[in-house]
Amino acid sequence: MNRELSLAIAHGFLPGQLTLPPAPRGLAAVVRISAHPADDGLAADLATRGLGLLSMPLLTPEEGHFPDALHNVPLLTRRLTGLLDFLRNDGDTEGLPLGLLADRHAAPAAIRVAALRDAQVAALACHGGLIDLAGLENLRLLAAPLLMLVDEDDPASLASYERAAPHLSVPRKLVRLEPGQNPDTLVARWFGEHLQAL
Repeated sequence: MNRELSLAIAHGFLPGQLTLPPAPRGLAAVVRISAHPADDGLAADLATRGLGLLSMPLLTPEEGHFPDALHNVPLLTRRLTGLLDFLRNDGDTEGLPLGLLADRHAAPAAIRVAALRDAQVAALACHGGLIDLAGLENLRLLAAPLLMLVDEDDPASLASYERAAPHLSVPRKLVRLEPGQNPDTLVARWFGEHLQAL
């Protein structure tokens, strides 16, 4: 099943794309700052494990032009919390174990939301991002297993993970991606393992 959806925000809507295999046993939500081309490869990898995919930006195109919005962790946290509320009450997604895949600027917000919604978020993956900006309390409260993917040319994200790691008590894995390496299979395997356990 493929379905377009929209999340109401104060000044408009955020567009999303939902893909579900027959009888899904879980859902991975990909959250980014801006809209992104279709995640067909990741959707296919997830579908082989019985998992669906939701892809949604956390900012409108207009908001994405302002650097302050990119680094506004409280705003991004509110948007992501709103998305989780939507998923919890939507007929196609309610009750499905949920994994979050956050891209770079969205990563600190994903950590915060996963810590606050530990009964809803079962697994977490971050592709880059300064996760220590989630705050010490949220790092300590995080219950979802964490996969951290770091590109070779992203020392800032690696340093952030190393600052955060001593405060994390969850199962976690750091993967340093080779140049050009596609992380889709790693992400799908992570969610397949950790959503299956529920």
